[in-house]
Amino acid sequence: MIFDQISGVLNEKLVADYAIKQSNMLKEHFHAESFKLIIGGDCSILIGTALALKQHGNYALFFLDGHTDYVDTKISQTKAVAGMDLAIVTGWGVDGLTNIYGLKPYFEESNVYCVGNTELDEDYIAPILDSDIRYIDLIQLRNSGIQRIAEEFLEHVDKENVDGFFIHVDVDVLADCHMPAVDSRAESGLTYDELRHLLKVLLSHEKSVGMELTIFDPDFDEKGTIAKEFIHQVKDFFE
Repeated sequence: MIFDQISGVLNEKLVADYAIKQSNMLKEHFHAESFKLIIGGDCSILIGTALALKQHGNYALFFLDGHTDYVDTKISQTKAVAGMDLAIVTGWGVDGLTNIYGLKPYFEESNVYCVGNTELDEDYIAPILDSDIRYIDLIQLRNSGIQRIAEEFLEHVDKENVDGFFIHVDVDVLADCHMPAVDSRAESGLTYDELRHLLKVLLSHEKSVGMELTIFDPDFDEKGTIAKEFIHQVKDFFE
């Protein structure tokens, strides 16, 4: 690991280089009329995807995660990009990651829904509450109803006439009883029924261009049983 003394971000240059390579691989494919499923190690892969989308047009983001990932190095304990990715792709953070090719921000805050957070510490959520992001934690999601929140996002997509939208899924948005193979475990989270319901509504929309799945750690799933169950639960969407 390389810690940048100026930016205070771990592996800043390496993550930026990877994001550029990833965006170069992806950007031409977003022209094709097919859905893109991206699987990666941690949430920093959102940067490469966001950069590719920004080069293609104006996109919205449905960010489904057990954490907001909308913090800077003053709040982040790890200083890792994977815990700051939503802030970065909406233009908050070190310039070397937020403004690649001078395209900052990759997503406008007003076109982002951050859904499913279970880390409710006041200092942690303060930045996103002060942003233009539509923030819905797990409690509010359940109180408002999954169908309603998903439809509200799709209404926004249609109203703003964006070119499309992308779905980010950090699997730690699932309850620990379903998904313990993550690096930041929390007891509360979505059930598989809730996740399927949400994805069914979102993926049925014609402007859904792709989705990424991330944070799953195979080191915590030596027999592969957790991965097999996850695939079983969501595979119907990709057949």
